[in-house]
Amino acid sequence: MDIPSVLSAYRRQAPIYDAVFGTLLGPGRAATVELANRLTGRKVLEVGVGTGLSLPRYRSDIRVTGIDISPDMLDIARRRVADKKIPNVDALYEMDAEALDFGDGSFDTVIAMYVASVVPHPDKLVAEMQRVCRPDGDILVVNHFAGTGGIRGNFERGIAPLSKKLGWRPDFEMEPFLRSGTMTVIDKRNAPPFGLFTILHCRNTRPMAQAAE
Repeated sequence: MDIPSVLSAYRRQAPIYDAVFGTLLGPGRAATVELANRLTGRKVLEVGVGTGLSLPRYRSDIRVTGIDISPDMLDIARRRVADKKIPNVDALYEMDAEALDFGDGSFDTVIAMYVASVVPHPDKLVAEMQRVCRPDGDILVVNHFAGTGGIRGNFERGIAPLSKKLGWRPDFEMEPFLRSGTMTVIDKRNAPPFGLFTILHCRNTRPMAQAAE
């Protein structure tokens, strides 16, 4: 994956994203925000906010900041916030998830929904999420992770060469992703449809800056 490929994919998908992917990815998105709403942290960063489908679902006292690298997706997200008059969205920024322009420990909760298999360098994504999340804060990730074998695993590996066209990696593996950071997984659950997606609830027990010391 590379940034031009990601931008090209989301430029094509932006006009139809809500109708097509909103339905497919909606249950995992709803379950992740529901989990965030049960947490105590009130400052949330949503990495890869896309068209903002999740924004109306946050608890009203939670202050949400969203970032995305796609201006086409952000245009739709900003219209959604204005049309629905969502008062607790502080800002929506065009920003690279691998180089977040926020100070260390700026947020109580950092959320990445369907982003990990899209960015060029998932290890940098993890490092940045940990950096901007406060120590002992919560990091929530929902994503498709590759099957370990069988028909599904073989199919995902077979279409992996099409990653740039698809805009995501179908053969993206969970264990290497988790090993790239120092997050502690405190809960892991399947998300519909068909258990194709996984929600990870992680604790930022050792922020990257501390782990490097």
